[in-house]
Amino acid sequence: MTTARAPRNKTLTLSQAERCQLRAKLIANPDEMAEKWLDHTLWADTLEALRHLPDACADLVIADPPYNLSKRFGQMAFTAMSHEQYGAYVDSWFHEVCKKLKPHATLYLCGDWRAAATLQRAMESELTLLNRITWQREKGRGTQRNWKNCQEDIWYGVKDAKNYCFNAEAVMMKRRVLAPYRSQGQPKDWHETDSGKFRLTYPSNFWDDITVPFWSMAENTDHPTQKPEKLIAKLILASSNEGDVVLDPFLGSGTTSVVAKKLGRHYCGIEQNEEYCLYAEKRLLLSDTDKRIQGLSDGTFWERNCKR
Repeated sequence: MTTARAPRNKTLTLSQAERCQLRAKLIANPDEMAEKWLDHTLWADTLEALRHLPDACADLVIADPPYNLSKRFGQMAFTAMSHEQYGAYVDSWFHEVCKKLKPHATLYLCGDWRAAATLQRAMESELTLLNRITWQREKGRGTQRNWKNCQEDIWYGVKDAKNYCFNAEAVMMKRRVLAPYRSQGQPKDWHETDSGKFRLTYPSNFWDDITVPFWSMAENTDHPTQKPEKLIAKLILASSNEGDVVLDPFLGSGTTSVVAKKLGRHYCGIEQNEEYCLYAEKRLLLSDTDKRIQGLSDGTFWERNCKR
């Protein structure tokens, strides 16, 4: 039974006709995956699908595996483990994912504070670890018995520390100037627009400009841990070029593939939950006519709550 939505609720939905149409786009047959993996959604277990992908096929990997928490994902569930068990789980797929990286490729690995040691160890076992991005996930009401957890990490590593892609100019941030300084009467390192005074800054490893998808945003789905398009756009613009291949071994509702397509990259997403695969396919279809990314305008990322 489909729950009725409020008129202003833009959360993506699927009709029965759309399900049939979109299911036909999925690549589920292992024999087809080796030939049809590029620019497709693979409906399969991650390890099973990786076996059919060619090695050294991806310029960029964005991996957002289940965090070490007990959580339901539609009809499926992930159960929290001991640190040792979660480490073994990460090892079970991480090394296989790294085989898909091209010689000068980049990998981003998402996680939270509970698994920081596990994820750092995994990254350093295969790659040169360059940084850890922390982004503010301002959602939820918190608790009176602990500090509210409103940040997540993205570990950043490369295959070749001397030769890798990083397009800093593509991920400049536009921030409002609260105390504008002038030199000889002219703005110093800022400019004035109809919307106020702003300056462009280079990207840092702390991101407080991200809005988590919610019901009034067209990118929102019923996936419980959906990453924002703006967040993924920063990773893709910084660490790939147009025409490059972006691989996501835990696609979820499709954000990585959708953003890659919007930004002129090739993509491949692996997801074992059929419902989420269908979300991804509908979002990919919608991106043919709407390439907007919330918070990204005229090649610049705007701080949260600006009029962009």
